[in-house]
Amino acid sequence: MSAPATVGTEVSLPGGRRHRLTGGAGFPRPAGPPASRIAYAAAHVVADPTAENVPGAPAALDWDRTLAFRHHLWSYGFGVAEAMDTAQRGMGLDYPATRELVRRSAAEARAAGGRIVAGVNTDQLPPGPATLAEVTRAYREQLDDVQAAGARPVLMCSRHLAAAASGPEDYLRVYAELLAAADQPVVLHWLGPMFDPALTGYWGSADLDRAADTVVELVEAHAGRVDGIKVSLLDAGREVALRRRLPAGVRLYTGDDFHYPELIRGDAAGHSDALLGVFAAIAPAAAAALAALDRGDLAAYDEMFAPTVPLARHLFAAPTWHYKTGIVFLAWLAGHQEHFTMVGGAQSGRSPAHLATLLTLADAAGLLPDADLAAARARAFFTVAGVTR
Repeated sequence: MSAPATVGTEVSLPGGRRHRLTGGAGFPRPAGPPASRIAYAAAHVVADPTAENVPGAPAALDWDRTLAFRHHLWSYGFGVAEAMDTAQRGMGLDYPATRELVRRSAAEARAAGGRIVAGVNTDQLPPGPATLAEVTRAYREQLDDVQAAGARPVLMCSRHLAAAASGPEDYLRVYAELLAAADQPVVLHWLGPMFDPALTGYWGSADLDRAADTVVELVEAHAGRVDGIKVSLLDAGREVALRRRLPAGVRLYTGDDFHYPELIRGDAAGHSDALLGVFAAIAPAAAAALAALDRGDLAAYDEMFAPTVPLARHLFAAPTWHYKTGIVFLAWLAGHQEHFTMVGGAQSGRSPAHLATLLTLADAAGLLPDADLAAARARAFFTVAGVTR
């Protein structure tokens, strides 16, 4: 059957829907980073579409496009959170590629004058059981690599540690050794099981209140060695409660891709800074919102962020760990890369129907700057997916 007849920016979508794209809202680039908040965008990686980026194969990246996307984020005033779960850590990005990614991105950050943090994990270990000593050594190896590259370390949650630890004391012991070995204050990391089920019970308990007690105990014991903690629990109330318990000078970086406007805005008792995967997809709008916050224009802040929230909630809908597929789909539609291919074949992680809704929400938020380009690419994708009307 022939492809559907389409005109201009109109796209045929699954379920018999049609949508005419309106294009970007023309968000201006700010003069520099936001002054009132620290904001990192967790960046994805661009696969080499000519390589064997299939499940289980070593990751092969398009380095030019991968690094260009980081410059895009720096140009909007964001720091780059490198080699985090958005970059498919544990879902296609192996450690040799991760190490090279951190090295190259940190060098680009120095050249651009951009802020960068980078993930430290244990994913060079093979899947399966590991001892606490092996977990600690793996963490130390990656910590040394990140520090040698010149990035601030983010001590990511480790699947191996979650499996090996018998209780809170094991977490406190491992993290104390890592903090002692760090050459600068680090960012801690609490990724909830909705992002990775293997992290259920992290910090020694499936009871999140008890887990928070362990986090606070760790931070209080080593406050001078902790810049902040990124919290991704998708629970605004728990985040605020934890934020209020942190010692003075220790930041809470929200990783809540559902409630970020209210958490960053804050209240009389404080606010969250940000380390968010969604910022990679909404960077122009988020930069405009943060510039409004700097000016004290809360009405404009709310107005800029409001249309991004339905997009974020759909992007991170369950199963949440497949949000990376939507991030890359939007990057392709927005012109940041020439294809919709991911390392590990992860482009299959979301359905055409899910991506169709994502397209319409991104368009409504003004995040597709070239409507003709986005429409042409969307038509090509949905035609291959079997939308023939």
